[in-house]
Amino acid sequence: MTGPIRPHPTVDPRPARADDVVAIHALRRSLEDWMAARGLDQWPVGSLPAERIAAQVADGQWWVLHDDEGLRGCLRLVSPDVDYWGEDDTPALYVHGLMVARRASGTGLGRALAEWADGRARAAGAQWLRLDHRASNEHLDDVYRSWGFQEVARTDRPGFVVVLMQRPLP
Repeated sequence: MTGPIRPHPTVDPRPARADDVVAIHALRRSLEDWMAARGLDQWPVGSLPAERIAAQVADGQWWVLHDDEGLRGCLRLVSPDVDYWGEDDTPALYVHGLMVARRASGTGLGRALAEWADGRARAAGAQWLRLDHRASNEHLDDVYRSWGFQEVARTDRPGFVVVLMQRPLP
């Protein structure tokens, strides 16, 4: 199935607060270790310091979803994204750091968070929801394509290539 789906009824992230930084960083580190153990090339171990997350949280970029066990999932929304997409004035919202706790893997939470971001983007008047991933991560490419994203371009970064993807907002 491709394209947008109806949002998961329980997905209603809230803006992250300073007291969420430790949990966001811990989730990121656990996923970095999990990917490294499986040879997945997306986020190198230790590549996102807690201090950078704290600054992004203070800037209102992170959204979190908790359950009884703690942080269940989160994502970062930015606009524009000149670091990866360059100077582009196309009305778009950019998803970064989409993370789902391993205990919620396979539940559709990642896609539900992307659908939730769709709603935020439409409300902001954006025409596109955009994201990126390392070109070497073919699994993530397949996942994003199954969610209705299409490759727009590839861009060289120091030591790796990034696939830029987007999907139109209905």
